[in-house]
Amino acid sequence: MELLKETKSGAKQPIPVIGVESSPMLHGESDCDQFSRTAECAYYKAEARGFEPGHEMEDWLAAEAEVPFAG
Repeated sequence: MELLKETKSGAKQPIPVIGVESSPMLHGESDCDQFSRTAECAYYKAEARGFEPGHEMEDWLAAEAEVPFAG
């Protein structure tokens, strides 16, 4: 995706927008879908551990690393 900027001469030049091409919104997945898949994965990690408290952040970060980014 490129945005256009107008130069002094009136010509329009593209402005590259880094990272937008891999946005999940462009591929039909919302941020909410990505969050939900990560949350579900973190839940199952906690469940496998018997929901022992104190590992919530560890479970979440492991889930983020495990769940593929759909982009």
